[in-house]
Amino acid sequence: MSSAALAIVLVHLTFFGAARQADEGAEAHIWQLLMVGQIPVIAFFVLTRLTRDPASALRILGVQAAAALAAMAPVYLLGW
Repeated sequence: MSSAALAIVLVHLTFFGAARQADEGAEAHIWQLLMVGQIPVIAFFVLTRLTRDPASALRILGVQAAAALAAMAPVYLLGW
């Protein structure tokens, strides 16, 4: 979901540039839904996998955190 959110930001930058828009478009709403929608998925993963295999689960959570930060970074840096 974070990868899809990052892809949406990159596609928007490719086609429309970094200029601020007067109104949030569909891309912004889809990005928001993807970022919030992954929270229950992560919570389910933590509840089911963290006790079984902590080392592997923490690695996967680290990758997930990096992907989420990668999806949020352009939005923050461009001031959207």
